[in-house]
Amino acid sequence: MAEHDAYKPTPEEVTANIDKHEAEADAARAAAAKSLAEARKEIALAEKAEIDTREALRTEKEKLAADKHHYVYSFDKPVTDDSVKACITQLSTWSRNDPACDIEIRLNSPGGSIMDGFALIDFVLDLRTKGHLITTKALGLAASMAAVILQAGDNRVMGPNAILLIHEGSLGAIGSFGEVEDRIKLMEKLHSRIWELFASRAKPINPKTTVTFLKKLAKRTDVWLTAEEAMKLGLVDSVR
Repeated sequence: MAEHDAYKPTPEEVTANIDKHEAEADAARAAAAKSLAEARKEIALAEKAEIDTREALRTEKEKLAADKHHYVYSFDKPVTDDSVKACITQLSTWSRNDPACDIEIRLNSPGGSIMDGFALIDFVLDLRTKGHLITTKALGLAASMAAVILQAGDNRVMGPNAILLIHEGSLGAIGSFGEVEDRIKLMEKLHSRIWELFASRAKPINPKTTVTFLKKLAKRTDVWLTAEEAMKLGLVDSVR
């Protein structure tokens, strides 16, 4: 008999050893699966974070591209107390935040209240005295009081397909004969101011565009002008 016989595990020990290795393999596979799942989760989170970042950048880029960040105001409503107040409020904000900024007012309006329109005109003229370069631009339609507001800018521009409408102001008056006469006198003063404003801006370009000429041109009629016609009369500075 040999001094040391080779050890032979019992069947039970062999089975137990196999079970142990299988359990260790299962544990290793489970750990690997868990690590893979965690890695995939991290990748998914990283991809989502990248998508969110790109979306945030796009949103911010679009936000910064908006008209208000470039001092462009779209006046696309009738000339009323509310629309004029909204415009003045925004222009005031820009002026206070950036006292040297250039401002563009884009007009696409059927006109409206003469008094409210003059409030905006006076405000724009005041901005010009403070050093702001104001461009007024007609896009689509600048009719009636909107055509007058157009005259307030340093640079008066019309789009190639824009239309300008000038005419006498409308008057609605009720009451006594004296009250109606007072309203007529007021309208005469407003008419005079409107024609003077048109003429003062037009004459340096076309000396024939005088107050008398404009009154005669718009006497009891609507005068529709293309951009080229308005420029020829001196009612705008450029077409673009």
